Amino acid sequence: MLLAIDIGNTHTVLGCIENGDIKSIARISSDASKTAHEYAVIIKSVLEFENADINALDGAIISSVVPNVTMNMRNAVQALTGKKPLIVGSGVKTGLDIRIDNPAEAGSDLIVGAVAALNIAKPPLIVIDMGTATTICAIDRHGCFIGGVIYPGVKVAFSALSGGASQLPDVAIEAPPRCIGTNTIDSMRSGGVFGTASLLDGMIDRINDELGEKAGVIATGGLARYIIPYCKHEITYDGNLLLKGLEIIYYKNRKK
Repeated sequence: MLLAIDIGNTHTVLGCIENGDIKSIARISSDASKTAHEYAVIIKSVLEFENADINALDGAIISSVVPNVTMNMRNAVQALTGKKPLIVGSGVKTGLDIRIDNPAEAGSDLIVGAVAALNIAKPPLIVIDMGTATTICAIDRHGCFIGGVIYPGVKVAFSALSGGASQLPDVAIEAPPRCIGTNTIDSMRSGGVFGTASLLDGMIDRINDELGEKAGVIATGGLARYIIPYCKHEITYDGNLLLKGLEIIYYKNRKK
């Protein structure tokens, strides 16, 4: 059984995968102040809570956008399993043709998402990941990763708005009854949900124009399920996209 770990800016997702079947999923906070021992205790506890057998783990892989967490997480996993986890980064085989100015700049989460998307759909593709940041990646008809878009996530935008405007409250991310809000909270929710959905629709149109054809769209990330239903484009949601990509990359690199 494989332990796949996706370290994001806010949360870290742990997935136990066996033969393509995700047996269990746990989510913990990404905290750079925690030591390897602390992470080991947390991982052991949450996996036991999810009825996952640590002794059944025969490998591990980590994707991270938080360097300060990566090494402690790696050491924690190695201490728990006795296996050195594979870290997605330079030198790791992904099978992805990355055609941007500096391929080393591509975030591991973007690469993992693109690998997974190409495994379940034919290019061209647009891959959206909605978390602390919202990222949109473009894959051309030849399956090449050609670049993308990064902008603030919905929660980050909401926090900036309520923090910078003294009369605006902190509100939950949920759609109001109508686009035209008749009170402050509904107006903010409209901007957050319908505004973000419109932004995604607009960016999909622009990317399709630059690709010269209509691309399939796949979305993931904890916030996507709140926004995607209000987009006008057809978008496939897969909350486990990155875990699936990590499994694919792990087996591309496992020594026979």
